[in-house]
Amino acid sequence: MTTHDLASLVHLRRARDLIDREYARPLDVPTMARHALMSPAHFSRQFRAAYGETPYSYLMTRRIERAMALLRAGVSVTDACMAVGCTSLGSFSSRFTELLGETPSAYRAREHHAVTSMPPCVAKLHTRPTRNAPTRNAPSRFREARREPAA
Repeated sequence: MTTHDLASLVHLRRARDLIDREYARPLDVPTMARHALMSPAHFSRQFRAAYGETPYSYLMTRRIERAMALLRAGVSVTDACMAVGCTSLGSFSSRFTELLGETPSAYRAREHHAVTSMPPCVAKLHTRPTRNAPTRNAPSRFREARREPAA
């Protein structure tokens, strides 16, 4: 790694820290790019190369992660949506369902005894939503592709 690459990672980390810290604020890519001292297009490319997802996708994943904790605590879906900085309940619910495979209201209604008995740092690690992980309730594309036609 060159010194230029390391400097770029330092700037990207600064923007990622901004997202982690200010997730509930209205953040857009140009604002994040300014914190990384990069143009918005260059920042988006570099962020995706370094972290495997776009800056906006990372922001929404962090928001969903924080909303999960609120929902486990019994906060309503609408209040959790607004508390994490989402302005559209529909977009929030769609992204939540996409990441977790269940709706926010179903997640809130489900028991979370195992998570509440864990230390918060462990619970955060095990409940963190990931974009590319298979969801629990989503059908497997591979399984669907292998189905044989009805005779």
